[in-house]
Amino acid sequence: MSLLAHSAEDPADSRTYLLNNATAHRYHSAVTESVTRISAKIAGTARPFTGISVDGLAPTVAGVDLDTPLHDPAAALDELEEVYLRDAVYFHHPRYLAHLNCPVVIPALVGEAVLSAVNSSLDTWDQSAGGTLIERRLIDWTADRIGLGEQADGIFTSGGSQSNLQAMLLARDEACRRELTRDGSPAQGGPARLTDVLPRLRILTSECSHFSIRKAATLLGLGAEAVISVPADADKRMRTTDLADELARCRRDGLIPMAVVATAGTTDFGSIDPLPEIAELCDRYGAWMHVDAAYGCGLLVSRRRELLNGIERADSVTVDYHKSFFQPVSSSAVLVRDRTTLRHVTYHADYLNPRRMTEQRIPNQVDKSIQTTRRFDALKLWLTLRIMGARSLGELFDEVIDRAADAWKLLHDDPRFEVVVEPQLSTLVFRYLPGTDQDPELADRVNLHARDALFASGDAIVAGTKVDGRHYLKFTLLNPETTLDDIATVLDLIAEHAGSFLTEQPQPALSAR
Repeated sequence: MSLLAHSAEDPADSRTYLLNNATAHRYHSAVTESVTRISAKIAGTARPFTGISVDGLAPTVAGVDLDTPLHDPAAALDELEEVYLRDAVYFHHPRYLAHLNCPVVIPALVGEAVLSAVNSSLDTWDQSAGGTLIERRLIDWTADRIGLGEQADGIFTSGGSQSNLQAMLLARDEACRRELTRDGSPAQGGPARLTDVLPRLRILTSECSHFSIRKAATLLGLGAEAVISVPADADKRMRTTDLADELARCRRDGLIPMAVVATAGTTDFGSIDPLPEIAELCDRYGAWMHVDAAYGCGLLVSRRRELLNGIERADSVTVDYHKSFFQPVSSSAVLVRDRTTLRHVTYHADYLNPRRMTEQRIPNQVDKSIQTTRRFDALKLWLTLRIMGARSLGELFDEVIDRAADAWKLLHDDPRFEVVVEPQLSTLVFRYLPGTDQDPELADRVNLHARDALFASGDAIVAGTKVDGRHYLKFTLLNPETTLDDIATVLDLIAEHAGSFLTEQPQPALSAR
């Protein structure tokens, strides 16, 4: 048995599971064993997935008796191999090409180990001290990279959806504040008038933007109908002429454009909306400008920084370090140009962050967050910057963008496939062509089958999406270790699975002569 093994009959042993000065050596032993195992697992992973089905794995997980502990980390890790590690999807593998999941950098994993052991909560100063200052410094660093100005601020979040939700909350409350104080003084009967304002609020965003914008509108009580979908051009970027028309229509109809959401890296296409033109329209119509740069934030440290020109004019920005900064989940932030707008999420609790702390200039991060307890996820990015540096991160992101450009040429020149758009970032949407005279329904079935069959094989993983109602496949490249040969091999596998499907289809009967 290992160092942490215990007798099930001795309840006094329960305290030896707590990490403290007396058990630090046990912690070291258990974590060392787990790291040794996962290191070997990653080193020996030959495929991104085993191809296990839900029905194949569910009985194994269901068969674990959670009321009978093993009292031995080694035994628990053996079991974990069966219920998780053996069949996990490994994003570090070069033929994982599906979603916006990145391989992670080692300095961030060092940070993960530290933050989980110390277990700081980043809501108040008296729970985090130095952690509070580290997070604030990283927010300032990111805001400076964006160019938001000296009054900028922000907070780390669980991910892009939460960041977008908080941004829309701030935009909503700022729009309401303006409407209720339009004459320059607090309006009489504010709450009654608020019920008239809320139904008139609108959010304008590209038809290619992330679904979390519509979800945020629903969660904020505005309803999905408050979101106006603006058409995209052939490159899947928001059409600013249509945006201008919609803003003008809102004004004519007595509606309030509370926010325009521009996307810097759409999930499907990696497209970047025309930020300077959108900023001009937001200024003209008094709309809050939010930039969802969850995917494209890696450009902040890239040689392609100019692709984000105009982002500095945003009122709020979403960044996901756990995408293009190669950080482990979760590591995200929402940033604002004017720190005073964060007051819309500020609440004071006597036991936690009483008002007197603000007067004493004690920094409590909960004053800026829609969360209370928060992990010290900022530490991962801090150690990444201190060990490898921002330039190295940018080089990694540039490498996958370069690879996507080469892959686009490969697809464009391959008669077996059609590709939708030349990428700005590192995603490619394409589909297998079953033949020039085949019907679109068959093309849909072929591509759906090819994706499912490839996933079931475990040889590679690709994503899928819809374009104009039709099924397409998608590569999302975030691994610098993925080579053009890897991509070519995956394309051959897709064509092979598609071809097998087509040979099994009934052939149309020949007409009688």
